Amino acid sequence: MRRYVLTGTPGAGKTSILRCLDELGYGVVEEAATAVIAQAQALGEDQPWTRASFIDEIVALQRKRQLEATSSVQVFDRSPVCTHALATYLGRPVSPALAAELERITSEGVYERHVLFVRNLGFCEPTAARRISFQESLAFERIHEESYRAFGYELIDIPAGDMAHRVATVSSMIARPMPQAPAG
Repeated sequence: MRRYVLTGTPGAGKTSILRCLDELGYGVVEEAATAVIAQAQALGEDQPWTRASFIDEIVALQRKRQLEATSSVQVFDRSPVCTHALATYLGRPVSPALAAELERITSEGVYERHVLFVRNLGFCEPTAARRISFQESLAFERIHEESYRAFGYELIDIPAGDMAHRVATVSSMIARPMPQAPAG
């Protein structure tokens, strides 16, 4: 089973790329943080990211979705490493649940070591779940890069451009096995 992570700055077009990949027949897994936020907001909680349990709820949903995914090739909209970046961005400590999940995905080699990093489009459209400025999104993008590199992943840039080109680039990357990183 090959599991790829599609990540990058908020508003970069990850969800749109994921929808196109789904239409092409790839197994895709939606972003957990957005689902946690949407569920809380549907229940009347305006800013669930301020709740102490927010990070752990994301971790639990990411793990659940990863364990339930069955396709031989899967593309995940974010991973626990992104949750690490989110905790860092929010100024939160790494919780025991997040630390355990990071250890699990590392020791089990859950995700491919090459991460598909979707670059920003030069703007960031606010949504109910995404309430940051473009400048803030660039800071968040840098934190994501730092987190993935710190955990030993290699970033494969998916540059800004039209959707068809971005989808073709991602599809070509996941259609062929990535070279293995040297051990050590």
